[in-house]
Amino acid sequence: MAERLSAEARRQALGGLPGWGEVQGRDAIGKSFIFKDFNEAFGFMTRAALAAEKMDHHPEWRNVYKTVEVVLSTHDAGGVTALDIALAKTMNAIAG
Repeated sequence: MAERLSAEARRQALGGLPGWGEVQGRDAIGKSFIFKDFNEAFGFMTRAALAAEKMDHHPEWRNVYKTVEVVLSTHDAGGVTALDIALAKTMNAIAG
């Protein structure tokens, strides 16, 4: 099982993740991705889903038209772990 990051480790990791921040009231990180249109947003979700499946680590997310809202937390660990940081980096790379 992945180990929860300390508050300091999470803060440092977020410093290298543009657009990501702590989710209020939860031990989780989140970001809203905004694309040109629905097709671009859905393409992002498809590529991110494939990456998440390979990592065996799946996001909480929601899509409305051109916006994809993502929340990452490792439920088994009860909070943010290195897996969440790795998936956030991957999502940023996919989004370009």
